[in-house]
Amino acid sequence: MRRLSTIAEMTGREILRRRAVLFLLLLFPLPFYLLQRAEHPGQAIRFLFVGLSWAISGSAMFVAHSGRAIDPRLRLSGYRAHHLWMGRMSALWLIGTVVTLPYLALVVVDQPRVRHGALAVAMVLCVAVAAPFGLLLGAVVSREFEGTLLLLVTVGIQMVADPATTTARLMPFWSGREIGTYAIDHTDTGFLVRGVAHGLACALLFSLALAVVSALRLRRRRHLRTLPAN
Repeated sequence: MRRLSTIAEMTGREILRRRAVLFLLLLFPLPFYLLQRAEHPGQAIRFLFVGLSWAISGSAMFVAHSGRAIDPRLRLSGYRAHHLWMGRMSALWLIGTVVTLPYLALVVVDQPRVRHGALAVAMVLCVAVAAPFGLLLGAVVSREFEGTLLLLVTVGIQMVADPATTTARLMPFWSGREIGTYAIDHTDTGFLVRGVAHGLACALLFSLALAVVSALRLRRRRHLRTLPAN
């Protein structure tokens, strides 16, 4: 537990030290909401979920890339693979939850007729899915440019795909669209149940995949070289 908290603290300090990144993280979802608010207030909330997911995923991906240089040394110091990815994910979950609070307050004040409890659940699931998804992208894709493009394609498909299609259901952030429909249009609880189940399943799936990829990557020990025998 102490090692997990140490990695989480290191991750939090790294993000807080980058003030420009933190500023963009806080403000990035806002245009998604404001650009649709006047004509399509319901769609503005759905786009807000996408903006939050993008911001947290992108931050997680950059955290994963910045940790590549120190992971081998941490591993030699006694830290295991799960200490690294779980510590970073915990920090991202905490920071992501803090980021969602002002946006939840904004929607509560701006749109009093929606189901605010469901919106809070949707935002929590956005953070829960985005953190392991971004860390997984950073672990699998070694270059930030390619990772950003993959994230952009994922979010783009999520925004334009019909929520009722199979393609939309296979996207990581479909839960926000489904719970948003329940909260905005006051539909039956089936939308809420499906959204929560999808979000939890994606968070678990990405976390398991991240655990496997992290263990395999650190097991290779590329920082070690075997000297030839004399």
